[in-house]
Amino acid sequence: MARIPEFKVHDIFTNRWSPRAMSGEGIKDEELMSLFEAAKWAPSSYNNQPWRFIYAKKGGAYWETFFNLLTEGNKVWAKNAAVLILVASKKTFDYNEKPSITHSFDTGAAWENIALEGSINGFVVHGMQGFDYEKAKKDLKITDEYTVEMMIAVGKPGRKKDLPEKLQESEFPSNRKKLKDIVFEGEFKV
Repeated sequence: MARIPEFKVHDIFTNRWSPRAMSGEGIKDEELMSLFEAAKWAPSSYNNQPWRFIYAKKGGAYWETFFNLLTEGNKVWAKNAAVLILVASKKTFDYNEKPSITHSFDTGAAWENIALEGSINGFVVHGMQGFDYEKAKKDLKITDEYTVEMMIAVGKPGRKKDLPEKLQESEFPSNRKKLKDIVFEGEFKV
């Protein structure tokens, strides 16, 4: 399915999508760190950079801990990821320790940078909410100053036919809502 924007945008946006088919091959440390480097440059309120990333490489000492946080539905395909990443955000500003209303929003910008950098470099980058948030907080020793936001599976592209049949049916780039449904001049519209 071709993704056709309503208005001209760079191909980086329409080319990025969230496949699940991964090969199971590892990725180099330099390749992984380039994803975090991209995240580092995301904008944030007061330049607070509230995002934190904890990762586990397949076959590494922490893989099972991370993998066991996932729901059964995500385990089916994420087993072939090269890396699992837990994303958390600091709820307060570093400079005064007062609450940051935008910490999650800012961390979302960092996640998007990971997704785009991965896509540019030919990786599969798939964000997930299907995991045990409380267990993640406990098992990964995340303190109360932080919110657990999401997990990300990263890997090299795999074959669609290696996914369970039900997942094969949705393994294509999805379209988006029309701008008229999400952009309003002057006031909110339902």
